[in-house]
Amino acid sequence: MKTILYSLLLFTAQFLTAQTATKEQIISDLPEIEITEGINLHIISPEPIQYVDLSTKKLTGDLPTTNIARIKITDSPESNETEKIKKQTTFTSGQNIGVISVVGQSFIAQYKAVYRNSENLNTVTNIHIQPENMQPIEFDKMVFSNLELRKFAMDIIQKSSEKNPIREEKNLKLNIQLNNVYVMSDYIFLDMTFKNNSNLSYDIEDLKFSIEDKKIYKATNNQSIEMTPIFQLNPQKHFRKNFRNIYVFKKFTFPNSKVMMVRLIEEQLSGRTIEMKVNYSDILKADTF
Repeated sequence: MKTILYSLLLFTAQFLTAQTATKEQIISDLPEIEITEGINLHIISPEPIQYVDLSTKKLTGDLPTTNIARIKITDSPESNETEKIKKQTTFTSGQNIGVISVVGQSFIAQYKAVYRNSENLNTVTNIHIQPENMQPIEFDKMVFSNLELRKFAMDIIQKSSEKNPIREEKNLKLNIQLNNVYVMSDYIFLDMTFKNNSNLSYDIEDLKFSIEDKKIYKATNNQSIEMTPIFQLNPQKHFRKNFRNIYVFKKFTFPNSKVMMVRLIEEQLSGRTIEMKVNYSDILKADTF
């Protein structure tokens, strides 16, 4: 009986490993990208880059933005131009000078960096990481990448209607609406619309979310907990009439004695501000998609 149980457990472990293991990569199978002295190669990722690994000191790089890795051949420390030229000639065209590994939120992409002479006018200056070059990284299934959150948010935009909002506030010819609340795994999606009924365009200084007491007896007694979305579909900071956006939060709870406060704040000097209270019961009625 123990032998059968051990065999069953071993088979189950092997099966799960086969289902989740990332395929092995060998250098000869890696896609090639060309790189030349004096020219930066920009690798553009569809989701935020977690880190970049360069296998050799012949290459150096940095992350100028969250989605772009900038790589180049390491500059010679020599100050003499003749010495620099001599160093450049140590590479031959087509030579493999290292492996570049880019790790995103849900994938790893690896490339073989191949040297091309600077006289080559077809030198590549930027590449987009393609789906076929992404190997998935097996994270907890409850964790979504920004790329996946964007897809979910776009599905909401295409699916939802603003005709019957859950909550709506009006002030200073401004409207703020909570169109709907959605939940996906441990994520909460707030579908919101802001309307400007004046002829004066609106420049957003900040949109603040916080959990606050329903009743405030004294200003000093008010406990406000600021909440920051982990993702928003549109980072827009200006609108003339209507602006709709999706804000994503990790799952949260709060007691009935508190509310979620949403404040839209305009840049000075006009400084028009509008706020809306969202009850926890509104969150509990969230739809799925």
